[in-house]
Amino acid sequence: MNQPALTTSARTILRIIAGFLFAAHGWQKFNEFTIAGTQAAFTQMGVPGAQAAAPIVATLELVGGVALILGVLTRVFAALLALDMLGALFLVHASAGVFVATGGYELVLILAAAALAVTLVGAGSVSVDKALFGRSGSKLRVLA
Repeated sequence: MNQPALTTSARTILRIIAGFLFAAHGWQKFNEFTIAGTQAAFTQMGVPGAQAAAPIVATLELVGGVALILGVLTRVFAALLALDMLGALFLVHASAGVFVATGGYELVLILAAAALAVTLVGAGSVSVDKALFGRSGSKLRVLA
């Protein structure tokens, strides 16, 4: 396999797997924990504005995860999801150490890193962004 094909494959795999995990966590907040349960958990964890934050985070994770899977508005959603995970890291998980079994930050850190990587490299050529906008995100573009 040549280098461009490997790069396309790597970007696509990272984007889809990260998107799946974000979407699964958003879905869980709506359906397993419920928004009311997520609000209560956020309050107990000391998340500021937990009543508003819970539905916003749940929606971002679900919609943003699906957007990553499809590769639509990829950099926008990936950046927002990275910020979401950094918030979870610093507000909730940092004090518990590394390991998720003790409430630590290993999961949110790897999700933040994956989302940041997708933000930096873009959706890739196998994406809605490429089909709609003709851009795969190979060059970071700054809006003026």
